[in-house]
Amino acid sequence: MASTSVSRVVPASPARVWELIGGFGSLPDWLPYIPESTFTEGGRVRHLKNPDGEVIVERLMAFDEEQRYYSYHILQAPFPVVDYLSTVRVHEISDDENAAEVQWFGRFVPVGATDEEVVDLFTGIYRDGLDALAETLGG
Repeated sequence: MASTSVSRVVPASPARVWELIGGFGSLPDWLPYIPESTFTEGGRVRHLKNPDGEVIVERLMAFDEEQRYYSYHILQAPFPVVDYLSTVRVHEISDDENAAEVQWFGRFVPVGATDEEVVDLFTGIYRDGLDALAETLGG
């Protein structure tokens, strides 16, 4: 099993960041790689489309409004992995109420690719996503 984690300080309070990213269907609001998100199963499964029209289907596994995180499992995607579980979490920064640390991490089993290739893939996705989030928030 392989894993990766990326974190980024963004220029907004934890509450504001969570308001933007905390909804399971909110990826199109801040992640340019995902322009479309629809739900099935009462909002527990999201169907995402990337700019190439590829479909990614993910199931919400855990959600905690108070702790500001959610975890999800990929059911279908154009990625060379199985057993993918990822979490997006917003942390407070003790000395700055107008900033937050956002962490995006995942674990997965590569299929048809090396651990290093898949770690590089998801590290890039997480990093680019958090960069886009910071830009959306004005930083």
